[in-house]
Amino acid sequence: MPDKVDVIVVGCGAIGAAAAYWLSRRLGSGVLGLDQYEMGHARGASEDHSRIIRHSYSSEQYTALTPAAFQSWGVTEQATGLQLVHRTGGLIIAHRDSAGAASLDSTASAMRAQNLPFEELSGAEVSARWPQWRLGRQHVALFDPESGILDIRRSTAAHLAMARDNGARIVHNTAVTALAEGPRGVTVTAGTGQYLADRVILAGGAWNPVLLGMLGTALPITLTAEQVTYFATAKVRRFTPDRFPVYGFIDTDDYLYYGFPIYGEVATKAGIDSCGPEVSPGSEPDAIDPARVARLRAFLGRYLPEAVGPELYSRACRYDFPPDRDFIIDYVPGHDRVLVCAGAGHAGKFAALLGRIASELAIDGASRFAIDGFRTDRPALTSARDAPARANSL
Repeated sequence: MPDKVDVIVVGCGAIGAAAAYWLSRRLGSGVLGLDQYEMGHARGASEDHSRIIRHSYSSEQYTALTPAAFQSWGVTEQATGLQLVHRTGGLIIAHRDSAGAASLDSTASAMRAQNLPFEELSGAEVSARWPQWRLGRQHVALFDPESGILDIRRSTAAHLAMARDNGARIVHNTAVTALAEGPRGVTVTAGTGQYLADRVILAGGAWNPVLLGMLGTALPITLTAEQVTYFATAKVRRFTPDRFPVYGFIDTDDYLYYGFPIYGEVATKAGIDSCGPEVSPGSEPDAIDPARVARLRAFLGRYLPEAVGPELYSRACRYDFPPDRDFIIDYVPGHDRVLVCAGAGHAGKFAALLGRIASELAIDGASRFAIDGFRTDRPALTSARDAPARANSL
């Protein structure tokens, strides 16, 4: 007979770990988390040191959720005694009279609607306050004082630890090989065991397309190979978190460059958002693209020359993009007992909240949070129309 549980979470990265924790607060030992790899593995998108957390989005849908995201991380910090969010402030920079500048205007409107604090700055004002930047009159910026660094690796580990403390079982090195929904529940075959659950949450990130295929269905999710680079700056004191904010910069090439002060390594971290090639779920681990590292180095050389140093290392991960780059968090079409959550390449900062929402959908059938835009029956998914590749980068 299959081992019976209330809810199974497949995938114990940032979202799955948060879901296991929030479920365990109500269901205790009725929660089972399964991951195909060892604890703390580096194959997913949740195991680097840092993610940017912020209120500053050009989409009101996301900005309206950010206070709950910060509050959800606060719950984890209070429960564990660990600091997970480090507020550095955050800049978004663009060229005046560009599409990027229009995005900053939308961001200001979205933040104003939620009564969130921000400042609009000229490039000269940014360089006066943070002389690390080489900006001029052609630049404009928005400063979000509550932005900062989310320690994603520590956050994921904390959620898993708290889930176990509440009685949940978290099993690593156990790949799911079959999913079958029936009138009594969902049968999950994993490793050498079989489990029966009333509900299943798919939080597999880049492996969600494979899991959906086990149910005989699919969603329009594209996987891309992305990367970040750590540069061993010699100007360490100039880039500590108390002296330099996180940032995003929409340059004239329309790419969004983003970066961090020194955290986790004695090096600055930077990346180019969603510019990697499409890959398949079963392909080999992604190699680092030296051309993208060079492009990143050139960007920093123009605007943040002191941040550049020898390449300490680069790290690859995969983004899971729906056509509109909005989250997916809903029941799988045609299935009453299986939920799926896809992070769309920018869910790290929302992981605690998305796990909370998934737990509410699994237990109560609905969430208190505004998530209609993340349903599986929205037009962008049902018609698989193309949307701008970086629609919700900001």
